[in-house]
Amino acid sequence: MKFDRKNHWAKVYNEKSPKSVSWYQDQPNLSLELILSTKVASDEAIIDVGGGASILVDNLIKGYFTNLAVLDISKKALSITKKRLGDSAKNIDWFESDITKFDSPKQYALWHDRALFHFLTDTFDRKNYIKVLNNALKTEGHLIIATFDMGGPERCSGLKIVHYNSEKMIAELGDNFKLIKERTEKHITPAKQTQNFKFFHFLKI
Repeated sequence: MKFDRKNHWAKVYNEKSPKSVSWYQDQPNLSLELILSTKVASDEAIIDVGGGASILVDNLIKGYFTNLAVLDISKKALSITKKRLGDSAKNIDWFESDITKFDSPKQYALWHDRALFHFLTDTFDRKNYIKVLNNALKTEGHLIIATFDMGGPERCSGLKIVHYNSEKMIAELGDNFKLIKERTEKHITPAKQTQNFKFFHFLKI
């Protein structure tokens, strides 16, 4: 039976609190640091891919960013964030979509992905993700992408993942992207487990 990605994530968010999932952060410090380091203007378009119930968008609103979008495959995850944001949610573009099938309505100055790409274990899915990315990110746009580091956990949320270092990520993304910097982060899960993440900042050329 073919794996149903949408049903899997619907089940996760129906059974767990967003604060209990392993990737939960009460403060996405490294993501914010890297986003701010790009010097993207406050009115330029930013999309958080796989953002779901993450509080990154809350922090971007507080930082006076005004052209924001959040994409997630889980309707429940998006509804959690919309409810949390209240009236501010009206100013956000919300996309309930599988990233490998996303048809972006516009181009973005910055694409952020923390812990979505590493779930794509199928080569075809990764190629589709990168095709969507190339279409949705403008030239000289910024890509901030985070995955489990080499030697990190083998699975997350019951699923196998793919580990990355800079060489593997560069090979996946192809010639349209130039690596600007990479950072490591030891993420402590709500269950007090350590997950080693690698963050990459690329420029689309």
